[in-house]
Amino acid sequence: MSIMNSFSLEGKIALVTGASYGIGFAIASAMAEAGAKIVFNDINQDLVNKGLDAYKEAGIEAHGYVCDVTNEEQVNILIAQIEKEVGVVDILVNNAGIIKRIPMCEMTAAEFRQVIDIDLNGPFIMAKAVIPSMIKKGHGKIINICSMMSELGRETVSAYAAAKGGLKMLTKNIAAEYGEKNIQCNGIGPGYIETPQTAPIRVNGHPFNDFIIGKTPAARWGRTEDLQGPAVFLASDASNFVNGHILYVDGGILASIGKQPAAN
Repeated sequence: MSIMNSFSLEGKIALVTGASYGIGFAIASAMAEAGAKIVFNDINQDLVNKGLDAYKEAGIEAHGYVCDVTNEEQVNILIAQIEKEVGVVDILVNNAGIIKRIPMCEMTAAEFRQVIDIDLNGPFIMAKAVIPSMIKKGHGKIINICSMMSELGRETVSAYAAAKGGLKMLTKNIAAEYGEKNIQCNGIGPGYIETPQTAPIRVNGHPFNDFIIGKTPAARWGRTEDLQGPAVFLASDASNFVNGHILYVDGGILASIGKQPAAN
């Protein structure tokens, strides 16, 4: 196999959760360009329809389904339906997630559990549902969307950091448990990414924007396309001996303590 062919996803079926828009949509679009057939889900029909319209506009044929990733019964029905209508999932990207920015002592246990349920239990349930057919097929790729909060803490994100730290270790454990079945499970840890939600704070002079630019060696916010190459790599045969790894796509934030303040 030529080196370029090893990056091809031709003939593969990729399921990307929560991929109606944003990071999930960008990753799914890249996988489609690499040859994969795209399947995605979201929490309600409106979001699924929004995603289907976006994929159609991008010239991508995608299959969209309504499914709550925290509901094991719904997930099992989803995977059975995908296998019947599209085929066995070769690539799972656990992208669906939420964040609640609430100081820890003001956060209720119910709010904490909701974040853990979606961001950690959801990937567990999804992976558990696809692994048996991957074993039968003889190969599989699972990519968990982790976070810099898999490594770092920060004010107001206790539940998110706990979930993403757990997801990092779930990634490693899936690799350890199913590596001999030719299943590779890795993670992507995005840095601070340009999205419509962050637009109001991505302006020069905003304290958080200046903090991120100063902290990031690349001196910019990430873009969704910055995640596309890493995702295709981890989904392809080029990464067949990469397992249990978290690939941080953060412009170097985790490698740096930030710039030294200018002298007065």
